[in-house]
Amino acid sequence: MGLIGGSLALALKKAGFAATVTAWDRDPEALEKALERGVIDGAADSVRSLMDAADVAVLATPTLACEALILEMLQNPGSARCVTDVASVKGDLYRAVVAAAPEGAAIYVPGHPIAGSERSGVAAADAALFERHRVILTPDANTDSRALELVQKLWVAAGATVQSMDVEEHDSVLAATSHLPHVLAYALVDALAQSPIRDDIFRFAAGGFRDFTRIASSDPVMWRDISMANRDALLGALDDFCEHLSTLRNAIAAGDGRALENTFRSAKTARDEFARDLAARDRVAD
Repeated sequence: MGLIGGSLALALKKAGFAATVTAWDRDPEALEKALERGVIDGAADSVRSLMDAADVAVLATPTLACEALILEMLQNPGSARCVTDVASVKGDLYRAVVAAAPEGAAIYVPGHPIAGSERSGVAAADAALFERHRVILTPDANTDSRALELVQKLWVAAGATVQSMDVEEHDSVLAATSHLPHVLAYALVDALAQSPIRDDIFRFAAGGFRDFTRIASSDPVMWRDISMANRDALLGALDDFCEHLSTLRNAIAAGDGRALENTFRSAKTARDEFARDLAARDRVAD
């Protein structure tokens, strides 16, 4: 019952997709807050009782906690017609599930909403969090078609656009577009915080610094888990970035303004194109 789980519960209730939402959490206080705020309608006292109460079961936990809980859910499916998750890394998790629960894996539809906030906890839950955002599902040939259809309907009801992708492709793409930027933001803020002039740095930092480092306020435990779970793909993205950064450093050291400008123009063109595509998607959504 954190940001993602709470936001999904609110979105599905608002859309009329779910008549009732029942949740289980290791932290009783999180369940109490969710009940008090009307995020959920009931609290289960175990994973088994939750599965007995649910038609659709969604796991929203830190990435490294997913495997054990997904297996427990699939080994005690109860009345659930499908099980899905919101983990940011899919490869190792899906392979572990298929190896340990080959029959139950058919109703497991791996999912990842490309939405979030630097805020965390059920108090940050927002029914509009997934609107105009994409959700990536990574089913394979063994995925039950009815389970896949139900999970697709769930995310559409929450306001998202659903797209399917290969597991390995998902992890590579997210390493570059999400995991790497978070690592860079954390690294920059941590480096500046250790500077002997840190007080002046943060006193005079303006909008650009604020915008670039906003995601360094995200949950450190969650991003530790994501970085470890997607280690190989993230290391590849980091190596590519470090190579480009080294090229820029060499250009600055050599006083090569032309090389700097060419890089900056290329980046601006790519960023402007991305912004136009994003605006076009928003207009279509309207």
